[in-house]
Amino acid sequence: MKKPLVGAFLSVLLLGAGVAPAAAAGGPDATDVRAKAVGFAGTVALSNCSGSVVRAPSSQPGDPALVLSNGHCLETGFPGPGQVVLDRASTRSFTLLNAAGNGVGTLRASKIAYGTMTDTDVSLYQLTTTYAQIESSYGIKALELDSARPAKGTAITVASGYWKRLYSCAVDGFAYRLKEGSWTWKDSVRYTSACQTIGGTSGSPVINDATGKVVAVNNTGNEDGQRCTDNNPCEVDESGAVTVRKGINYAQQTYGIVPCLGPGNRIDLNRTGCALPKP
Repeated sequence: MKKPLVGAFLSVLLLGAGVAPAAAAGGPDATDVRAKAVGFAGTVALSNCSGSVVRAPSSQPGDPALVLSNGHCLETGFPGPGQVVLDRASTRSFTLLNAAGNGVGTLRASKIAYGTMTDTDVSLYQLTTTYAQIESSYGIKALELDSARPAKGTAITVASGYWKRLYSCAVDGFAYRLKEGSWTWKDSVRYTSACQTIGGTSGSPVINDATGKVVAVNNTGNEDGQRCTDNNPCEVDESGAVTVRKGINYAQQTYGIVPCLGPGNRIDLNRTGCALPKP
């Protein structure tokens, strides 16, 4: 979770600007290549991470908007293995960015609708404003969550609202299990080496360049080549064999969130097809 959870996961991300800026200073300029079709519109900056305003295909203009980020980016601290945060009051604020990466307004949460670091690394905040109000005030539409699993080779962009930086690469493949310290994630997206995300990029939407839809949320990377430790996730296959890929970064797929969003954008873990961990 160094970035591992998107950018300086454990120490860097949660410590926020105090550590992440130093990490960013060492980031290769080559990773700042921008995809032609993808900008920052709809992304947000948190105090220590990145995120985005997202909607399900079925979300309505009058629904309270949702912000997607990582579970390890929650202001309440890292959820422990097996822990799920559900409908917890929050007044966290987010800086909304336009396509050029300029902050255009502040959004505020009413609650943490969902958060966990079990099986996946995700948080969803419900806002005090609706999609229609955000579009009317700022001219910005929410990013749509893709309901389909991304394919290997898909061209993607990781859009960091925290750093106002875009990383372009492709889906290199998938990790059956990704283990980092106490946490294990399922079916994680592995990037090709071009996406050298850094601390503070945690929670960034991973956008399919062809469709503009969100297919994953950026969350971690192996910094030092260590095996399955904090900030050094390892891949574990079906037979239990462990692979360490130093310098390679990962994201958690988001298509599984879609079946869990009911009318009014309410998280309903009992809906058909919803497989997110329950409390």
